[in-house]
Amino acid sequence: MTRHLSTLAAALAQLGICTLASPRIMNKAGAAPQLQTEHWYSIRAVGEAEQKIIEVYLYGEIGYWGMTASDFIRDLKAQDDGTSPVRVMIDSVGGDLFDGIAIHNMLQALGERCTVHIVGACFSAASVAACGAHRVEMADNALFMVHNPWTVAAGDSDELRKVAEMMDKAFESIVASYNRRALTVDDAELRRMINAETWLTPPEALAIGFVDAVTPADQAKASNCAHGKILNRYRNTPQAAHDLLASAEPEPEDDPDSDQPDAATLATELAAACAEQGISNLVGALIKASGLKSREAIQAQVARAKTIRELCNLAKLPGEAEQLIIDGVEPEAAKAKLYDKVVATSGQIKITNHPPVDDTPPAASSKAADPGAIYASRKSRASKGAHQ
Repeated sequence: MTRHLSTLAAALAQLGICTLASPRIMNKAGAAPQLQTEHWYSIRAVGEAEQKIIEVYLYGEIGYWGMTASDFIRDLKAQDDGTSPVRVMIDSVGGDLFDGIAIHNMLQALGERCTVHIVGACFSAASVAACGAHRVEMADNALFMVHNPWTVAAGDSDELRKVAEMMDKAFESIVASYNRRALTVDDAELRRMINAETWLTPPEALAIGFVDAVTPADQAKASNCAHGKILNRYRNTPQAAHDLLASAEPEPEDDPDSDQPDAATLATELAAACAEQGISNLVGALIKASGLKSREAIQAQVARAKTIRELCNLAKLPGEAEQLIIDGVEPEAAKAKLYDKVVATSGQIKITNHPPVDDTPPAASSKAADPGAIYASRKSRASKGAHQ
């Protein structure tokens, strides 16, 4: 059984699913997370000399499915000159708690240079990250939420007790992160709010001290939170949260590029790219999926096919790749489908207290058979039988 569980754990890890060997603590509640279809963040320097500002746009889900703390820290260090103000725009549903804490600490290290602007959702791990900034401002139509961490684990009773202890320590890390703000509530009330999953409007967040100011709302430049299913993760979602996500407007499509090659040229390029990736059998499906609209469109479809094939290989389900690609499934959705199949397979594993069966074949006798001895033995038995 241990061998089966190890194999399952390895497959889940390749898909970004936590196990006891590599736990992933999420600062969000509810059932297993449903995946977002898009993730977006950017860090850039705007202006020059004394007018220079480091702008950070953080939207989507913090952690494996979105941006990781290592991504954030690497890119911020690449842009930061050590003196320019850093402005962080947040519209995030949360994600991996430890990544949220790492981002929190990075923002705190920037000191007075760092200001966070909450422009939409600031839920769970995102709220932990936001509280690391020297100053936090919140749009008057945004929403703030705090709650308990959660994780998914499997193992024996001792292993699960260790996970529970780790979760208790993770809770203390959340409390410590929020307490770095000058809150107007005491420690006991803060813990009650976290345990109860508390949603806060801008005036409420301001009164408690999570934010320093409430500002007029500006249209967010991009958002990955406009997916109603995200709110299914939480237990006590207020109507304001539904209204917030429903208010996001789709980004206008770019004007068509008049310099794009014709359809025949694009089809030829797509066929060549498929041949290079060893998926020539999927040319027709990718032509249909891309619509031969542009070079970028066909490149995106080839990249999608390549990613899905790699995911299927990692999950040890290579036979699933072709149909997923033909069906137009995006990589994030493919991960979910593969995860379901891996978990379904794991359901065949049974826990037993019986000692393991020794499947090692018995060692062969080193003594060779003696034909003469065998003949003498048989002759002796035959002789005895004749006298009975």
